[in-house]
Order: sequence, then structure tokens, then C-alpha cells
Amino acid sequence: MAPTIPLPDFPTVHAELSRKGVTRTLLWQEYKAVHADGLEYSAFCDHYRAWASTQDAVLRLAHTPGDELFVDYAGQTMGVVERLTGEIRSAQIFVAVLWHSSYTYAEATWTQTLPDWIGAHVRTLDFIGGAPQAIVPDNLKSGVTRAHRYDPDINPSYQDFAEAYGVTVLPARPLKPRDKAAVENGVLICERFILAKLRDVTFFSLAALNDAIRVLIAELNAKPFQKRDGSRQSVFEAVERPALRPLPAHRYEYATWKKAKVHLDFARDTVSR
Repeated sequence: MAPTIPLPDFPTVHAELSRKGVTRTLLWQEYKAVHADGLEYSAFCDHYRAWASTQDAVLRLAHTPGDELFVDYAGQTMGVVERLTGEIRSAQIFVAVLWHSSYTYAEATWTQTLPDWIGAHVRTLDFIGGAPQAIVPDNLKSGVTRAHRYDPDINPSYQDFAEAYGVTVLPARPLKPRDKAAVENGVLICERFILAKLRDVTFFSLAALNDAIRVLIAELNAKPFQKRDGSRQSVFEAVERPALRPLPAHRYEYATWKKAKVHLDFARDTVSR
């Protein structure tokens, strides 16, 4: 019989996360110090989320500053007109939301493919001026090659990006909408506050579209909250920005990872030469 992995005391974990400066990473490290054979960080977080989802409806997951950044593409696209041909090309809208402050970033990219996906991540981290503990994407094929409840396969290039910034990738679990509620709400707000306002504007370049998005994102982040004090910007500046880790000295450069087949005679030919 396989040995049973000791699980954390999740009620204690939840209570500790409400204390200033306490993060999931810290609690996981303390747990691993006692249980060296225990859960790895991604499984620790997923088990905690699973436990929290079974609790009373009033229990909310702790929104620790600097803990998680949620990322996704909006379902809505924006048209960009080619000046010479008049052809309208659809631009994808990338959205990122910091969980604690709801501080939001958005930009338009031509595609949802890996280079655009990672490039948008790099620009997001430049925008917020630091790195969170974890990034939570939806199970987009550009980032997650195989969805799994506790052990998803992360695209090698995406993993390489994450390691360069020292962040953990925690894909939202399939069919678990609470895992990505923050970004889904952020996407909805972006569609209503930004894309709806730009619906009748004609853009002739991706850069022009992004300039317009940038202005409205600044307005959104400065807009006062309706149900809490301050704004996204003020909460971010006061609490969340100081909790982010510094960015590396050099900006990440996208790299493509490929598997190559080696000819059966490779070793023999190498030796004979």
C-alpha cells in the first residue's frame, strides 16, 4: 500500500492567511519543514482551494497581497482595420487581475498563441512593477498542455518564463469557476468599462487600440470601489505593490522548446568520426 501523504491543517492555514504578511508560500514552507514528503506547492494550494470550497458559503479564500495574479483572454474581440485593404482583423484582449487589490491590466494581441500569451505576461509584470507568488491561468492550450486537478502539464516555454520570474503557475481546475472568479469578473468589467466604450471607435493599428485601452485601464484602476474603501490603484499602491517580489534584472525573452528525434546511427557515427 502506498504511503499516505500528510495533509495540512486547512482551518489553521486559512486562519493564518488572514494575518499580515503571511502567504501561502510561507505556510507551505513551514508545512514541508515538518512533512518533507508532503504536498508540493501547487498541490498544497489546490487542496486548500478544494477544502475552502466545501466550507460554509460565508467563508472566503484569503486575498493575501501579492499572492496571485489571474490571467485570461476575454471572449470579446476588437476589430482593427487594415488601411490599404479595408480588411478588419480581430484582436484578442488579454486581461490580468491581482487578487487582493483587483488592480487590472489589459492589452490587445493579434493571437492567443504562445508568443503573444507570454509577451502579454511580461508586459503585465512590467506594468505592476513586480512578480506575484503565483499566476493562475485558465486552461488555455498556450499555457497548459494537459489539464489535471492537481498535476497539470505546463507548456515548457511557459514554465521557462515562470522560472525566470520565480513564480508558480497554478492553472485553474477544469469546471471549478471559483478558481478563476477574480479574472472572470475582471474580464466582465473590462468588457463593460473598456471595450463597450470603444465599440464605435475605428482603429487602424494594434498600437492605437492599445493606447486607447491604456487610458481606460488607468481610469478603471482609479475609480473608487463601491463596496470597499479606496480604489484598485490606492489599494495596490498601499498594500499590494510592496508585497510583490522584484523583477529580474533582464526582461524575459521568449524561447521555443521543441522535441527532436535523434537518428539511430547518431551515437555510432559520432564515435566513428
